[in-house]
Amino acid sequence: MDMNYNNLIIERRGEIATVSFNRPKRANALNYDLIYEIEEAALSFRDDIDTRVVVFTGIGKNFCAGADLGDPGSDYSGPLIKRRRRRRVGERAIQAILEMDQITISAWNGAAAGGGGCLAIAMDFRLGTKDSLLFFPEVDLGLNLMWKAMPLCVSLVGPARAKRLMVGGERITGEKLFDWGILDEIVSPEKLMEKTYEWADFYAGKPHIAAQMIKRSINSYATALDKAIMHSDVDQFLLAQSTDDHPVAALAYRDRKRANLKGE
Repeated sequence: MDMNYNNLIIERRGEIATVSFNRPKRANALNYDLIYEIEEAALSFRDDIDTRVVVFTGIGKNFCAGADLGDPGSDYSGPLIKRRRRRRVGERAIQAILEMDQITISAWNGAAAGGGGCLAIAMDFRLGTKDSLLFFPEVDLGLNLMWKAMPLCVSLVGPARAKRLMVGGERITGEKLFDWGILDEIVSPEKLMEKTYEWADFYAGKPHIAAQMIKRSINSYATALDKAIMHSDVDQFLLAQSTDDHPVAALAYRDRKRANLKGE
């Protein structure tokens, strides 16, 4: 039985479930409530032995446009201990997705920015279109990438291209996403869900126990050092957020100007 969600829609079709981010008026931007619901939705499949594949997508034109900076409910103020714990909701959502026994597929419509990009690359497979877009604006805001997503990106594209994305803030779309190995297949926008469900049906038809054991073994191997390396990315974020450069960089990013930064 699915719990009631305010920002997600969960639909089931036989052995396949679809989790849709449902904030289309905000391009499915991530407020605290949506991130929390994504974690809860992923955890809800933990004891579900009937669902074999879970598709994640966004309602409307975009997969997920990253942090909703204008949402008053995303309160990250208060004492440092509170901010540290509240900021961890994103990494918990990513971890919950990575630990799902079911095969996960992102139907990547439009933009996946920042945290939205982290969610997209956490899936087992990614299908998109020529309009699919990935970028991480954190560096231009004077911040680091959190959610323990950096190793996921490096595993997909290698160190140099990961630096182009995370240090250079490069925006990449459809064909390049496919060439870099981030997208597994590109289709026309009108065929995206149809093709995604073809993939879902294919993997739902594999022997369930074997498929789930193999997936868990691959993920365990691929992420074996992640916790040791990325245990402090929230603290790095809070440090970067406390610098004098951060508000200057954020203002320059908003105004599309080059920031006059002092390294302070």
